[in-house]
Amino acid sequence: MKILSGIQPSGTLHVGNYFGMMQKMIAYQEEHELFAFIANMHGMTSVFDGKELARGTMEAATNFLALGLDPEKAVFWVQSDVPEVAELTWYLSNVTPVGLLERSHSYKDKIARGIAPNMGLFAYPVLMASDILLYQSDRVPVGKDQKQHLEITRDIAIKFNNTYGETFVVPEPDIDDEVAVIPGIDGQKMSKSYGNTIEIFSEKSELKKRVMSIVTDSTPVEEPKNPDACTVYALYKLFAGPDAAADLAERYRRGGVGYGEVKKELVELIWTYFTPYRERHDRLMKDQAAVRAILLAGAVKARYCAEKTLRKVRKRVGATYFKDT
Repeated sequence: MKILSGIQPSGTLHVGNYFGMMQKMIAYQEEHELFAFIANMHGMTSVFDGKELARGTMEAATNFLALGLDPEKAVFWVQSDVPEVAELTWYLSNVTPVGLLERSHSYKDKIARGIAPNMGLFAYPVLMASDILLYQSDRVPVGKDQKQHLEITRDIAIKFNNTYGETFVVPEPDIDDEVAVIPGIDGQKMSKSYGNTIEIFSEKSELKKRVMSIVTDSTPVEEPKNPDACTVYALYKLFAGPDAAADLAERYRRGGVGYGEVKKELVELIWTYFTPYRERHDRLMKDQAAVRAILLAGAVKARYCAEKTLRKVRKRVGATYFKDT
């Protein structure tokens, strides 16, 4: 089975990135054919500083490798290093109804939050469809917030297949309901755009500052608390084992435990959990040439696969017009 997903280089890696997609993606490399990429072309819809985007691209790649992605087991590259994705985006654009894009919740949400509308932001789902369909992906791990984009990809693939003949695999979404939405320090979905993240590779002092600022209710220490309505508990159980999480839930229900106490425990859990990855991250940050070499080698593999799909697509749409092709 072919699995594909990507991550944007639009900010520092946070806990939501890891548990929402990266952890699962890295696990897939052991049993499936994994395609993972840094979506820097998507990042251009919100990052307009070229140097910042380039820096973020290398940072995201370094983070992925530090967290366990193995370039010997997976194809790992930067989106813009495979120009075929832009070509396919144009072919797909010509079978994509405008109304389908106008219904995109993500586009409406970003505009409502003051992001200036542009064609890249509007056509984002078509580029995402190209990312997925170019490699004939069977399954795509996504968070709930990306589910609609995957549905749009399916609609585009079906429309293309119906118009030109069977060409693309129609991918299936892979959503883990347990970790599909990771809460940020304000209780909303953890997102760089909301400024509510807990960064993975921050200094411990900064980690403590972020965790201690998690929003909680005003229930007194001695009173019982509802673990299912608590952001601190939701994050705690990501890092603690099931027994420790169940024990904390019971402490909540009994009363006598304060949120500040649990936040301090959470700081230590997060710090300890990511310590081995942090050490690997520091080594890779000192050898960025090695990271670049890995990305370029991955792009060669990705382009080989992409070109096979594009040869078929070009022939179907008439872009290949020679008799013998």
